[in-house]
Amino acid sequence: MRALIERQTTTAPTVVIGAMRLTPESRVVIVRLPFGAFVWHRPSAVVVERAGRVERTRIVDVTRMAQLALWACAVAALLARRRGAGSMKGAPQ
Repeated sequence: MRALIERQTTTAPTVVIGAMRLTPESRVVIVRLPFGAFVWHRPSAVVVERAGRVERTRIVDVTRMAQLALWACAVAALLARRRGAGSMKGAPQ
């Protein structure tokens, strides 16, 4: 039986540029549902091979970090508004 939520690392085909070999990697999250599946890929690293050395360079997804920051601000504003509205109920007018 397959897992409902699965995480794995996949690699794309290697690209050769001169004496370098570049292999992109991505993280994959698969959510299986009775009526289908949701698959989300995001780049995670590039493996660079040159002159007998292998380097793994991480990819930082700045857009995702900005989205998380915006969501956190929205949640904080919502909680602050709800808390403010609750304290206003008993205030004299």
